[in-house]
Amino acid sequence: VHGVQMGGVITSQDLTVTLPSSPAVGTEMIIIDSSGSAATNNITIGRGGSKIKGGCSDVVLNTDRIGVRLIYSDANQGWITVTSANETAPSLSPLGMTATGGTITTSGDYKIHTFTSDATFSVSSLSPVPANNIVSYMVVAGGGAGGKGHGGGGGAGGFREGKSSSDSYTASPLNAPAGITVTATDCPITIGGGGAGAPSPGPGTPYTNTSGSNSVFSTITSAGGGKAAGWTHAGATGGSGGGGGSQPQTPSTSGYAGNTPPVSPPQGNSGGNGNTPKGGGGGGGGATASGTNTTNTSPGPNSNGGNGGAGATTSISASATAYAGGGGGGNYFYPGTGGTGGAGGGGAGATVSPTPAVAGSVNTGGGGGGGGACYTAGKAGGSG
Repeated sequence: VHGVQMGGVITSQDLTVTLPSSPAVGTEMIIIDSSGSAATNNITIGRGGSKIKGGCSDVVLNTDRIGVRLIYSDANQGWITVTSANETAPSLSPLGMTATGGTITTSGDYKIHTFTSDATFSVSSLSPVPANNIVSYMVVAGGGAGGKGHGGGGGAGGFREGKSSSDSYTASPLNAPAGITVTATDCPITIGGGGAGAPSPGPGTPYTNTSGSNSVFSTITSAGGGKAAGWTHAGATGGSGGGGGSQPQTPSTSGYAGNTPPVSPPQGNSGGNGNTPKGGGGGGGGATASGTNTTNTSPGPNSNGGNGGAGATTSISASATAYAGGGGGGNYFYPGTGGTGGAGGGGAGATVSPTPAVAGSVNTGGGGGGGGACYTAGKAGGSG
């Protein structure tokens, strides 16, 4: 049983005491566990919108017979501890865990760690509330590159998300839906690079492109997006698959499979089909939709490139943002047009002439756009 000396509130369960929402400088609050039960039934002090000891987090009292006297100082430090009974000051334990790594921003009571390159997520202390040691995550891999010469669009990097049940943001349709329980240790983060496009346009240059690389957080691995097929080179499967090519020399006009290796919910979709002869490339697969097939123009026989598949939108960063869109396929001469890139960083396919393909956007996992006629280059995928 708690005895919180604030109007004589008594409870046999965990208790939350919310501080005033608009305190004046000098306002004092005294909270005492008079019955000696705080270790069993914790007392959470809600910050009421102000900081507590300079931090934007509620705190918890979890020691029997503990008592604290708080005074509101200013907007910068908020409530500070003036005295502490039966415990060495400071007596306020953060309700959330303490961690470093990446670019850290705050949204309400939540800390957001954003990683755009390899680094380490370091948890130095855990919350006394087990549910607060479960983190939400969104992991996107590097996108695949578009194909050169009537090439398909690159597949988007694999997209995986898991939302803790205590978080309030709006997750994507691919939510797992569960976060990861962390421990007080270091967790390496790997951010996958986008696949490389062909070095330059022209018939005498290499046609080879590459798939994107994996991104990894804890037990979660998102697979790199598959490269697209082009004039003489094959595409690949991946988080989302690359689009098919369109020439007789192309090893495959069929789009390549996504969600490879398979996970649930799926991390991506397949690429669209190209066609031959005189065809455009298929769109690369995206997180929530497959790339579309190339379509013939009217009058023919030229073709439009297929559109890249749509990515997934999540508000885990505190604003709705799309990731993992597929690259658009390249066209085959006028009046055909290159395919559009999928929402979420997918690059547009080339329209010849004179518009070249577009690379996938950095840090989105978008697939690169496919090259068009006259041996134009497919572009790189975006990094995770």
